[in-house]
Amino acid sequence: MNLTLKIWRQKDSKAKGQMVEYKVTDISEHMSFLEMMDVLNEGLVAKGEEPVAFDHDCREGICGMCSLQINGEAHGPDRGITTCQLHMRMFNDGDTIVIEPWRAAAFPVIKDLIVDRTAFERIQQAGGYISINTSGNTQDANAIPISKEAADKAMDAATCIGCGACVAACKNASAMLFTSAKVSQFALLPQGRVEATERVMNMVKQMDLEGFGNCTNTGACEIECPKGISLENIARMNREYLAASLAKS
Repeated sequence: MNLTLKIWRQKDSKAKGQMVEYKVTDISEHMSFLEMMDVLNEGLVAKGEEPVAFDHDCREGICGMCSLQINGEAHGPDRGITTCQLHMRMFNDGDTIVIEPWRAAAFPVIKDLIVDRTAFERIQQAGGYISINTSGNTQDANAIPISKEAADKAMDAATCIGCGACVAACKNASAMLFTSAKVSQFALLPQGRVEATERVMNMVKQMDLEGFGNCTNTGACEIECPKGISLENIARMNREYLAASLAKS
């Protein structure tokens, strides 16, 4: 396949960015999207030009680093996958592909297609953990009865990889799906109930401080999420937050 790529180039966080057009030829339909980007960069380096900076790590759909907005869709036109799992057979010979970084005030561009997602880390640090002292004769976690339904829902929420596709897909740049997944994975388990009130209050507060927008239930986040995190988690977080607010008042 021969393709035209329109890629966002930005030297650093303070520079003014712009779309730059590139041509790539002889791209195999069996390549992943990131392999196609590798071919582009190899050509740029061979010509003495600056390669396009983009995030990647595992290339197995696990880490969530490969976050690209492709033709206006988070992670591209396929569903239930990250960018590294997107294959070029989803495109046609002669296509023009527009490649951009996540667009959100809370995800400032570092360089080219790389954005700063440490806002997610700060939300997680605000309460996405269990800090109960377990020294002494504590009960074995495996001995605590948990219903299969609760365990399954907690595990489903825990599959969130924090890639930020939910934010990129949302017209409000909301982080509600991410935050609610991190709240839910503990709220559904008895071990997480001890700190449930403080957790949801602290994580929502940090989410708001980071400058993310609010949720208006359009559902784009769930559709674009590579792990299929359910909107049900947002409803659960709202219930948890309301209960925590009433308990604090």
